[in-house]
Amino acid sequence: MKEKSNLPWNEKLTKKALPKVKHIDKQFSDIEANSDMLVATPKIFEEYLNRIPKGQFIDTKQIRKDLAKKFKADATCPVTTGLFLRIVAESAFEKFQNGTKPSQLTPFWRAISPNSTLAKKLSFGKEFLIEMQKKEGIEF
Repeated sequence: MKEKSNLPWNEKLTKKALPKVKHIDKQFSDIEANSDMLVATPKIFEEYLNRIPKGQFIDTKQIRKDLAKKFKADATCPVTTGLFLRIVAESAFEKFQNGTKPSQLTPFWRAISPNSTLAKKLSFGKEFLIEMQKKEGIEF
């Protein structure tokens, strides 16, 4: 079993990694057998989130479809999607705690529903997420 990393979230975000497209023989989650599956990187998710216009929300299923298309894969890994979105969110909140203005943060609140499993895992709770969504007029 892998040891949990105690790196600060920003270091997890900026850690050198390359995206991979892996061929999977068996069905995995919502991905059919004999598919090419993208395993992206936290930075790829950060870049994607930074392009979502203010006041818009794009759910993780759409993000996965968009990234798979961009990297010429059939689908994007749902497990690493959740992990990497959390890294982006935690890193952004870490920056917020260190004085970065919300307008300068990666807008993770445009992709994480407050009722999602991912939102429940955030170390800082859902309040900031909901507050930022309300400020932008994002409703659920």
